[in-house]
Amino acid sequence: MRIARCLLAVVLTGTPAAADVYGTCAIPRCADAREAADIWRSKGSPAGRGWYRWPDGRYNFSGGRFGNREGQLPPGGRYSEYDVYSRRWGAARDEYRLVIDRGSGRVWFSPDHYDDVHLLATP
Repeated sequence: MRIARCLLAVVLTGTPAAADVYGTCAIPRCADAREAADIWRSKGSPAGRGWYRWPDGRYNFSGGRFGNREGQLPPGGRYSEYDVYSRRWGAARDEYRLVIDRGSGRVWFSPDHYDDVHLLATP
């Protein structure tokens, strides 16, 4: 869906579709994202890529640096991305992501791999 929407935007306007950015998170799965953000913070919000053991005995993935290339988030942030849902070690990643600004502590949730971004928390 994301690819189709972006391709349609490029065909119609000549430019890629921009993400929708929301100042709050009131959609389904926001509670899961908040819980995952708390767990990642308890692990020190790791800056590098890698697998981490999760409280349910499975694993979750830290994606490392988030470049904000599309400019959805405020400029100048030190962003890292994290998966929301745990799974077995090495399993494919899904589209649910958290982005934490390591400087400000703000947290965003994307339920669709950055098509939409919802602010979860501010320090």
